[in-house]
Amino acid sequence: MNKKIYYIGISVLAAILGALGQLMFKYSLNIFNVKIDFGFVVLLFGIILYGLSTLAYFYVLSKMHLSWAYSIGGTSYIITVIFSKFILLENVPYLRWLGVFVILSGIIIVGCS
Repeated sequence: MNKKIYYIGISVLAAILGALGQLMFKYSLNIFNVKIDFGFVVLLFGIILYGLSTLAYFYVLSKMHLSWAYSIGGTSYIITVIFSKFILLENVPYLRWLGVFVILSGIIIVGCS
């Protein structure tokens, strides 16, 4: 397997875990007023996901250049917007989608370099 593709996969996995962690943070804060115990469990789960994301990113960072790894990590912005729209049902304006497209374009260019 091509090493670059492998590290892109790990970077995207780190971004997904980080975005899921952020999703859990937001969700836990929304339900803390309703049920404190469950809100704490969701928050703790978010912290664990975010920690796993950080460990995966550290692994990629130990193998690749910072300028490349950090840029590929930008997929977390894209994934977070998608989760916000389709899971949290937040309104995402067209201008923000344009920004997501610009970020995606930059990630593709960096990933090919």
